[in-house]
Amino acid sequence: MQKEDAQKRVDRIHAFRDELTQLEAAGVLILDGDEARQVQKYHDNLLGDYAEHFDVDVTGTDRKLSWGMRIVSFLGALAISAAIFFFFYRFLGDLSTSLQVVILLLAPLLLLLVTGFVATREKTHYFTSLLASVAFAAFVLDLSVLGTIFNITPSQNAFLIWGCFGLLLAYGFSLRLPLIAGMTCLMGYLAATVGTWNGCYWVSFGERPENFIAAGLMLALVPLFPHRKHPQFAGNYRVFGFLAIFISILILANYGKISYLTWSSTHIEYLYQVLGFVVSAEIIALGIRRHWSGMVNLGATFFVLFLYTKLYDWWWDLMPRYLFFLLLGLIAVGLLFTMRKFRASGREVRA
Repeated sequence: MQKEDAQKRVDRIHAFRDELTQLEAAGVLILDGDEARQVQKYHDNLLGDYAEHFDVDVTGTDRKLSWGMRIVSFLGALAISAAIFFFFYRFLGDLSTSLQVVILLLAPLLLLLVTGFVATREKTHYFTSLLASVAFAAFVLDLSVLGTIFNITPSQNAFLIWGCFGLLLAYGFSLRLPLIAGMTCLMGYLAATVGTWNGCYWVSFGERPENFIAAGLMLALVPLFPHRKHPQFAGNYRVFGFLAIFISILILANYGKISYLTWSSTHIEYLYQVLGFVVSAEIIALGIRRHWSGMVNLGATFFVLFLYTKLYDWWWDLMPRYLFFLLLGLIAVGLLFTMRKFRASGREVRA
């Protein structure tokens, strides 16, 4: 059992206790004294065991503190990474080239060893996440500085190496933050590579949003491969990949001149506007069928964005501002009613 599974079991125990209290208050189900004590004792032992072995959030206070610790861990990683960056650029130039290379090679390696040491002695992984993030930042910085020292021609392959190191940290220590960093680097590598296939210099890959559509699709397809040891990562790949796809479509829907297509910019914008509505609606439907809440939220967010940007194009110059925003509010109310009916019909089908 992993920490995510233990946390789900803890949440189910609390939900069971709340529902049992409601049933007893309504007189529907009342356990006798021995049964109630046995269930209470069993759940208490289970919660204590999970708290000891997995450090799960047993109470609401624990959950709030966990969120605070995640935020502090992230901010601490940023601060320490910045400290390493400025330290290198302040003192590294005063050292000999050979000593610079030794320091640059040893820094990420030592941080990786320290991360592994801490991971074996920490259940929460907050310090592990902090150290892994710093190790990733040091690796990115070191590879960049080594390239400068030896005058290596820059290429998109650096993104691939950084991305692989991020995934190594993510899968080695079951951490989401290095996974996001690794996926971001892989996104840059894939987008730059797709750009070079179309005759662009790799540095200009960000000027063509379609590069990121292809790269996002590749990342979104990663969960097709089994993730038995890290099933929680599958949703991250899907959401991150389609996030890149939606952002790219949104840009092209409003600025078609930067597309690879040779049509007029107006026709290109119309194409991507329609594509945005279709893809976001399909993602919502797919997320509902597969019970992927992250995909449903992502699809709904961008469906509304595509809708509002289109309404802006149609009506912003044709009506008073108060009427425009009132109309947007009424459309939002209509969407809420529609989604509520859709949810109710889904419950009837399941029943």
